[in-house]
Amino acid sequence: MIRAILTDIEGTTSSIRFVHDVLFPYAREHLAEFVRCNAEDVHVVPHLNDVRLAAGADLDLEGIIRQLISWIDADEKVTPLKALQGMIWKAGYHNGDFTGHVYPDAARQLHAWHAAGIHLYIFSSGSTQAQQLLFGHSDAGDLTPLFSGYYDTRIGSKREPAAYHAIAADIGRPPQDILFLSDICAELDAAQAAGMHTTWLTRDGAPDALASHPQAVDFDAIEPTTLA
Repeated sequence: MIRAILTDIEGTTSSIRFVHDVLFPYAREHLAEFVRCNAEDVHVVPHLNDVRLAAGADLDLEGIIRQLISWIDADEKVTPLKALQGMIWKAGYHNGDFTGHVYPDAARQLHAWHAAGIHLYIFSSGSTQAQQLLFGHSDAGDLTPLFSGYYDTRIGSKREPAAYHAIAADIGRPPQDILFLSDICAELDAAQAAGMHTTWLTRDGAPDALASHPQAVDFDAIEPTTLA
């Protein structure tokens, strides 16, 4: 039976509009100042070096800023960018500039599943820090006590089965004990190929009659116990 649920964030627990209309613009607006003010911070320096590695160039500080901005504008899923965005969002959450959007049905069912003894995990392209900030400062309050772990692209691509094998191994459960939730078919395909159960969240579109995944309009429509 399902012992663990692994869930995406954008379009799944939370609105895509929140990420694209609130978080991304906030990070873009504050990125240059953050990098310039923290260029020698021991927690920031490794990420700046990773930008140089990812860009394949020995960039100076202004070059790093330009590269990061270009990645934001292209919606690139680059690990050092995600890490730096998470640091910038931390200040925004703590300052009360915004709260993390979580759908009411998602918050409700996460509480219910946790109470039923199902372990909950997050797998998102955003950094694990950004994930914890969103759920720690959510519209529904601090949801972080519900989660047993967080995963980002450091464990692998969300569209490759290897990432889901690695997550299952880290959780310590066989893939068939895990349910993965996402709004992206390619991610669900990868999780399914790794042996996980899947459910496709169709919040913002019509169900796909040809899809090979169970579909749900929201978390209230998901019954983990029926997937055993």
